Amino acid sequence: PARRHRRAGVLPAGAAATGALMTVRPSFVDVRQDDDLAQPLIAELAIEYASRYESTEEGMLKWLRGHPPDEFAPPGGGMLIGLVDGQPVTGGAFRRFGLVEGDETAELKRIWTDRRYRRRGYGRILLAELESRIAGLGYRRVYLTTGDRQPEAEALYTASGYSRLSEQRP
Repeated sequence: PARRHRRAGVLPAGAAATGALMTVRPSFVDVRQDDDLAQPLIAELAIEYASRYESTEEGMLKWLRGHPPDEFAPPGGGMLIGLVDGQPVTGGAFRRFGLVEGDETAELKRIWTDRRYRRRGYGRILLAELESRIAGLGYRRVYLTTGDRQPEAEALYTASGYSRLSEQRP
């Protein structure tokens, strides 16, 4: 699928979500991509991507699981699942992207909120938590891509201060 490339400027020391309309703030736990807690969100991502990009769930699962789990693990990466009442409701990952204009840069991946919990601010809270963790590891920039059939994701990133790159990154 076509990708739109975005980046943020210099990360703040700590990030806080604003304007969130939710009833319970999730608690975040560190997981690996192959952790049982991550599987519901990865499975739902596969379903969503398959329907939006005219693919199969199996093909999308294979693609999503194609990254080695260590890419989203310390010391340069991480994966978080947000829990409400012990249930995974949101999640996302990051990994080292490399140097961009002299700054250590992280790449956000797998940002997702369970469809039953959308429009409550969980995506914004997750993004702020990921950015806080990324900044805590010394990264100065964040890079991400979002598919051209994901207007909700694009709206979240734009509202959170991300901007489109004038040219694509590798």
